[in-house]
Amino acid sequence: MTLLSGIGTTYAQNHGANAHADRTPPKMPQLPPNLMPPHPANKMDARYFNIDAKRMIEDVNGEDALPRSREFKRIDSTYYVGWMFEGAYKYNHAADYLGFKNAAVPLEHALDLMEHDYAKGLSTRTGDVMVFYPVRILVPDYTMIAYYLMNCYANTDQPDKVYKLLRRTLKWKFQASYYMDCYNHLAWTVHRNRFYTSAKYPFLKNSIDENEKLANRYLDTSLMMIDKNSAINEQLGAYVPFLRDYASREKIGVYHYKNIIYSYSFNIDSATYYFEQMRKASRLPHNNYANFRSICGDFRTAESEYKLAAIQDPGDKRLQEWAYYTSILDIYKAKPILGSGLAKNMIKSAGSTPGYGWYNIALARCMSYDGQITESNRYIDKAAEFKELHIGTTLGQSHYDFSIQLLKLINKEQAWQMEKFEHANWWYNPSVLLNMTQKLSEKYLQQFLIINQFAQNPERDRVIYKLFSTESTVSWDEIWYLVHDFSNDYFIKRFQKEAETDNRQYIRKYFELFVARLKMQQGKYKEAKPILDKVLRDPNTDADYEKLFTARVYQAQAECAKELKNVSQQNDWLYRLFITYPQLVPFTGIPMNMNLHISGDVDPAVEKRLRACNINWVTNRSIPAPDAFVIFSGSGKNKDITYYVLDQEGKYIVAKQSFTWQKPEEAGTQLAYRLFNIGSKDEEADKDTN
Repeated sequence: MTLLSGIGTTYAQNHGANAHADRTPPKMPQLPPNLMPPHPANKMDARYFNIDAKRMIEDVNGEDALPRSREFKRIDSTYYVGWMFEGAYKYNHAADYLGFKNAAVPLEHALDLMEHDYAKGLSTRTGDVMVFYPVRILVPDYTMIAYYLMNCYANTDQPDKVYKLLRRTLKWKFQASYYMDCYNHLAWTVHRNRFYTSAKYPFLKNSIDENEKLANRYLDTSLMMIDKNSAINEQLGAYVPFLRDYASREKIGVYHYKNIIYSYSFNIDSATYYFEQMRKASRLPHNNYANFRSICGDFRTAESEYKLAAIQDPGDKRLQEWAYYTSILDIYKAKPILGSGLAKNMIKSAGSTPGYGWYNIALARCMSYDGQITESNRYIDKAAEFKELHIGTTLGQSHYDFSIQLLKLINKEQAWQMEKFEHANWWYNPSVLLNMTQKLSEKYLQQFLIINQFAQNPERDRVIYKLFSTESTVSWDEIWYLVHDFSNDYFIKRFQKEAETDNRQYIRKYFELFVARLKMQQGKYKEAKPILDKVLRDPNTDADYEKLFTARVYQAQAECAKELKNVSQQNDWLYRLFITYPQLVPFTGIPMNMNLHISGDVDPAVEKRLRACNINWVTNRSIPAPDAFVIFSGSGKNKDITYYVLDQEGKYIVAKQSFTWQKPEEAGTQLAYRLFNIGSKDEEADKDTN
């Protein structure tokens, strides 16, 4: 879940994307004598005429902020404005750990200087416009400095400093929050660190549930303070535009964080209520709402909301969650190449800024589900080597590391299956068996690594085993690779209970599928079969957005039929699997039936290698099987193979395309994968990314 529009403040939201520039006043009015800092008159005049006056034409968040800061500090280095300009410039240009650490230094100094000189003005609470006007700039300046400093601490993993800064800001009892909704940010900070305890951070409680209750109490306090401040601000509303309708606008900010907490706790009704309140106020956070609809199994709405989030995206240097999660929806739709195109575009635009590592994880996942395991490993290694900075999101380093390690596990299992697919005689081929033994050992080592890491994760019950969660960074299908080799009885009982009690009607069938597949792990195929039949009859399955789910049911049905010696059903389910999600088939371990039509200047060595793969080449038209067409052409260095695959109705499953080859051994193996649409081009993806 993301911070409120990447800014997190009601004041900034109501003043546009360049809110900070819009807020800058012509100059600070002369303060009344009782609020003046204890400096000589000539020094105060220099501030007023040489610094404050120039702010009328300068943007504290503009590109000239750094030279202006130097100019202002030359005039008066004890005045907070110069340090504020320097801190804002460095903050706005920070994109890594060191950048935010450097930005924090002038911001800290600006805050200290401001508190020293303007304590009386900062503590002023009034409904009298004549008293309010002279100090009207102080609180916006203070809260902007504090907000930037808070983010510097948060982005350098210093939540203890975040908490102290929020408490420091609260002591002034500002009558309007401007940039700094302190109680909201206290709730966010607690929620973001919910899996720790007071032993690590004293401001936390000692369990996730207690921390979530604490976060919610902060939000309730925020609502109480809004009502309290509203009584003062209503008196100023006629003169100060920002303070008009103050309470209703401020409460929308609280609702944003209420949504985050209720979505996380699967309190669907409450989350829905607060999202609707934000929608009515035209402040719906499309990214977070998309996450919420996704965990409810409404993937169609989620995709639409992610598209709106892309438009709403402020474009700052952080992970764009809408892009990361859209790539997972593309996998659900059996369009991993579409997702990989999006991830590549995000990598290109992000460069080595925050989000780069997450986009590489997304790309690796898409490549894995497209069957391109070598490419997937290349991108997952890039993610592992990148020092990701988790800005404006509740997704942290533990989520990042878990996503990487789980994808590595999946790819190791897929690599083992590839040996079986590429060698029909694998079970009596010593060299292949040796490779498979080595890959199996690597898989077990990876499982051991994940389980040791995962055992320390207090969120596994509500984020991983729930299959869909706002804080999950992996797909439901990836969870299968984590659980299917461990404690089948435990997980059967757990998922059976979830299927019966989960209040998300579109999600129950996923738990039922896991129960059926776990029973199959135990050899209870006759018990699994009725569950799979029931799942297929579920009316709440979206044919377009749940193709991965449907394909996994077909795969399980085919495996059941195989073990129950029902060859005709096995052939039928396997054909349905191929039609739905062909890239999955080579990794099932079950040979696919195919009618091969080969023509042109056929190379015998390539054909021999193709036929040596674990594909059941059939000629009996009564067997449900796709038609694979392979055409050889060219010679020398320009030898091409054109291929395409049609279903029994003559519709394209694999579009017509070609590739150039030199080595027969490699060409035969590559062709075998391409007949399952692995590594093939996707016209829709090309059209979308060009």
